[in-house]
Amino acid sequence: MFLPFREEVRAALTAALDELGYETTDLGIEEPPEGVDAVLASSVAFRLASEAGAPPPKVAAKLCEAVDLADAEYVGRVETQGPYVNFLPSEAYFGGTLRAGQQDSFGSLAPTGDRVVVEHTSANPTGPVHVGRARNPIIGDAVANLLEYAGNDVERHYYVNDAGRQMAVFTWAYETFDESDLPEPERDRIEYDLVRYYRKGNDYLESADAADVAEAEAEIEAIMQGLEAGDEEAYARVSEVVEQVLSGMRACLERLPAEFDEFVRETRFMRDGSTDDLVERLKALDCAVYEEDAWQLDLSEYGIEKNLVFLRSDDTSLYTTRDLAHHEWKFANYDRAVTVLGEDHKLQAEQLRTTLDILGNDTSKLENVIYSYVNLPEGKMSTRRGTGVDLDDLLDEAIDRARDEVTSRLDTRIRDDDLDEADVERIAHQVGIGAVRYDIVSKQPTKAITFEWDRALDFEAQSAPYVQYVHARCCGILDEARAAGIEADASVDIGVLDTPEERDLLRVVARFPAVVEAAAEDLEPHQIATYTREFAEAFNAFYRECSVLNAEGDVQQGRLALVAAARHTIANALDVLGVAAPESM
Repeated sequence: MFLPFREEVRAALTAALDELGYETTDLGIEEPPEGVDAVLASSVAFRLASEAGAPPPKVAAKLCEAVDLADAEYVGRVETQGPYVNFLPSEAYFGGTLRAGQQDSFGSLAPTGDRVVVEHTSANPTGPVHVGRARNPIIGDAVANLLEYAGNDVERHYYVNDAGRQMAVFTWAYETFDESDLPEPERDRIEYDLVRYYRKGNDYLESADAADVAEAEAEIEAIMQGLEAGDEEAYARVSEVVEQVLSGMRACLERLPAEFDEFVRETRFMRDGSTDDLVERLKALDCAVYEEDAWQLDLSEYGIEKNLVFLRSDDTSLYTTRDLAHHEWKFANYDRAVTVLGEDHKLQAEQLRTTLDILGNDTSKLENVIYSYVNLPEGKMSTRRGTGVDLDDLLDEAIDRARDEVTSRLDTRIRDDDLDEADVERIAHQVGIGAVRYDIVSKQPTKAITFEWDRALDFEAQSAPYVQYVHARCCGILDEARAAGIEADASVDIGVLDTPEERDLLRVVARFPAVVEAAAEDLEPHQIATYTREFAEAFNAFYRECSVLNAEGDVQQGRLALVAAARHTIANALDVLGVAAPESM
């Protein structure tokens, strides 16, 4: 009910301002300070004080008198507090919230009609997914979920770099070295098997005799030229490696889970002529120059000091060249294009957007989410020589630690001691992987973070287990009531839910659709994580003070309905974040 409440506030404020003869486009509508009973407040009196020739509190009082709530259903009354005009809820606001919260889809917004493509992860298929870049699939998946909850038709894409030098090196190494030349794989999955060839190839190119390296480089160059020329044999050779490595990377990402609707290959835009067409258009631009044996765009006029190289002297294109064609394809097929990128791609993203704009594209369709990297306490990690920590290692460790925590709590009877071994394993996976996702997605993307186990897996602190347990507790209450033949009834007189804790919980439930709306507009899923912690605090206060199963009559049925609304709210909030909502813990 928060969203229609806000619309009623806007309408009432606008009408009051018109009546008083004030003109302003900023109504100053905001959430009131903690402890204020209002749902929304307006600070517009600050902006009108000069025009009115009166201090803000007097302006607020005059405005409050002019507000007409005759047509309002969810705004109950309006009052002032100093310079603020506060809008308080009606009983219909609370009753409507209780009823709306009974829907499984609570929090989902009306369809926008927009087709949105979210591209994320897109790690080069050269080996296992590295934990340092784990923030990309976790944030990317949450952004896609969030946009879907906000009413958009969302597709999740992984852009596969199958045309660059790295893949040519990988293909050459795969075809050159024997199993006997390689160390044992670190894990029994295909990308761990094949990455040994890539690492062996890089070592060879750095340490072999100059003549041998020159021969190898010639073969690598031939593969790259073959791809550029659309040679089917070269494409097939590279694809054999790419497909195998991607299958393993997909298996890793599915553990998060982060799944994709389409893996869009870079070579697609070479094979269909898009890249060649783009190169010709780039050459014709006024800012195109041929310098240092390469075609480049001089973007200094647009505030970018580093030139964009788009064609080498051997007529091979670069990653960004092909990505330009990729983005023009996105613009032709989608209403919005969201890309999740690491901070080391900021310059490339600026060059790409500027170039697309110069080419006449509508770059308002393009939105980027930039993130900093995840570190473990040991420090920064590197993938090239296999010295870092893979995402699989982090997830394994998370599950092991969660299993130990759950088992320990069962042993001390802090948690449900009727769980069998399969339940413990299920919860360990849900809590362990949920802890990783939640801890990473709950931070602002632009802030570098260090992942810490004790914080992520703390059942009592504001972490994933803390929030997940709210959902498990809701399920336990509803299951016990159902077993006793007691049903929730959201149609009860809302007046029976009149304690401060019940009303506070209803207020938090009511805000969820608006939190989805704001987080989607800002592309910031961490706003949802912040909301889940506020929600957990409100629910736990309700749980402590308001017995559900020991209540009677309408109070019991109403409280059960409130628990059901809470369960749908927290389940969907966790779903946006990609975190499992356990039914028992």
